[in-house]
Amino acid sequence: MKISDAEIQSRLELAALSLRDFELLKDVLPLINSKVDSIVERFYISQLAIDDIAVLIGDADTLHRLKGAQHQYILDLFSGQYDSTYVNNRLRIGMVHKRIGVEPKLYLSAISSLKLILFDVLDKFVVPDILAQTKQSLDKLFYFDTTLVFDTYISSIISELEVAKKKTEMYANSLEVKVSERTVQLEELAKKDPLTGINNQRAMRELASLLLASVARRKASFSLIYFDIDNFKQVNDQHGHLKGDEVLKVISECIRQHARESDVPCRYGGDEFCILLPDADAQSAQSVAERIVASFANIYPDLSLSIGVVQTGPGQHMSLDQMIAIADKKMYQAKALEGSQIII
Repeated sequence: MKISDAEIQSRLELAALSLRDFELLKDVLPLINSKVDSIVERFYISQLAIDDIAVLIGDADTLHRLKGAQHQYILDLFSGQYDSTYVNNRLRIGMVHKRIGVEPKLYLSAISSLKLILFDVLDKFVVPDILAQTKQSLDKLFYFDTTLVFDTYISSIISELEVAKKKTEMYANSLEVKVSERTVQLEELAKKDPLTGINNQRAMRELASLLLASVARRKASFSLIYFDIDNFKQVNDQHGHLKGDEVLKVISECIRQHARESDVPCRYGGDEFCILLPDADAQSAQSVAERIVASFANIYPDLSLSIGVVQTGPGQHMSLDQMIAIADKKMYQAKALEGSQIII
C-alpha cells in the first residue's frame, strides 16, 4: 500500500487528531519511556494467557523479538510524530500480523489490553488536569492505528483473492480446453467402429447426407461400394472370433490403403462394409473395389468378397437408403458367383 502525505493528513483529521493531541502525547513520553519495560512485560503476561496467542508466539526467541518491536511501538505512540514513517510502520505491522495468521479479533484484543495498561500508567502518574485529554488523544491514536492495520488486512486479502481468482480462471480455462478436447475425442470415438477404427454406420449416415446434398447441388456423380466377406461365419466357427476380428481389421486396412482420400469407408455391421465415393462414377468405384479385392487376396487367398456398386447422379440423385438397397441386391448377385465378384 502507498499512502501519500495528503492521505495521511486526511486520515488524521478523520480520527480527530490535532496538534494539541500530538503535544499531549509527546509530553508524557518521558514517563512512558521510564515505564516501557514494565508495560511490555505486563502486556505479554496478559497475551500469553490467551492460548491462541501463545501458540502463535511459539518460542522464546520469537517472544524476545516481539517484545523489542512492542517496546518501540509504545515509544512511537508518544513520539508526537505521525508522518509517513509512522504510518508505514503501522502498515508493516498489519502485514506481519496477517502473514503469521493473527486474526483480527486477536489483534483487537491485544490493542484493548495495551490501551488498558497504558491508561493505568497514565492514571497513576499524569496530573488530573490533562489526564482525560491525554487518554482521549491516545484513544484516537489507537483508532488511527487500527484503521491502518485493518486496511493492510483488507488489502492483503483482496490481493490473495485476486491471485486466487486468476488461478481459478487459469484452471477453469485449462479445464475448459481439456473438456473441449475430451468432448471432441468422445465425439470421434462415438463415430468410429471400435474394432476396425473406421466410421460406424451412424457416422456414415451423417456424412452421406452432407455428401449427397453437395453432389446434388453441383450435379455431380456419387457412388457407393457395398460388400461383405463370403462365408465369414465359418471363419469364426472354425478359427474363433479372434481370427474373425483379425480378418475384419485386415479388410479395413485394405480399404484405408486403396480408397481415395475423399472417400468415406464405414463398417456397416458384422462383416458388411460400405464406402461412399463422392464425385465418382461406377467405373471409378469399380477400380477402387478391384484394388481392395487384390490387396485382401494377397493376405487371405482362401477368402473372397462379394461386392455391389451403385452410382447416382449426375442428373437425378437417389437417397442413401435407395443406394444401399440396390447395392445390397448387387452384392447378393455377386455372392451367387464363385470367388470375389463385383457387380455394378
